[in-house]
Amino acid sequence: MHKGSLTEGARVLIIDDVLATGGTALATAELVKRQGAELMGYAFVCELDFLGGRARLGNGDGALLVHSLVHID
Repeated sequence: MHKGSLTEGARVLIIDDVLATGGTALATAELVKRQGAELMGYAFVCELDFLGGRARLGNGDGALLVHSLVHID
């Protein structure tokens, strides 16, 4: 992500194809926050539930949306 890609205060939803361990989503969230934008949540096409990535996302109070279309146990 280029510096200045997001305006300060922008509301951002991170969308990715697969949620596995959550590492890519967390790294992207850090880039969003460094730009001064507000992270609203995450959306995924497929979630590999057995890897526990969902537990690594969010801020602990359930305020961030984490949505997946397909769950694989």
